[in-house]
Amino acid sequence: MNNFKVKIEIDEQLNESEVVIRCREADESVIKLQKLISAASDNGGQISFFKNDTEFFLPLDNVLFFETDGGIIRAHTADDEFDVKFKLYELEEKLPRSFVRVSKSTILNIRRVYSITRNLTGASKVEFRDSHKIVYCSRNYYKSLKDSMTP
Repeated sequence: MNNFKVKIEIDEQLNESEVVIRCREADESVIKLQKLISAASDNGGQISFFKNDTEFFLPLDNVLFFETDGGIIRAHTADDEFDVKFKLYELEEKLPRSFVRVSKSTILNIRRVYSITRNLTGASKVEFRDSHKIVYCSRNYYKSLKDSMTP
């Protein structure tokens, strides 16, 4: 890894913190640094989940994936599923970077992925740790998923 100069500038005018990486070229060490910073900024927050008339507050890390099901967005955990009152595009903006779109109808949590079985002619199968649940990553999103999975 290259040697880096690290400098912190305090700007009380900023509404939210910003990290800028200045480099001659975006080599492997710079990309790794960017991913580390991005991972550290993931809020790991919570959103509301619903089942029947009950509202649940689960850590996002428990969620394997979100998917559309007849216009309803469902969040899947290892052994349950809940309704969510957001559209997928809203979730993409709200969720931490550990959640990645893998098809038009699915966003998954890369921290819970156990394996990816690549299919060159169709959707690739994604399996999760400690669960029997499976989703499929479309060819259009495969590279993005693989890039997100590698540190």
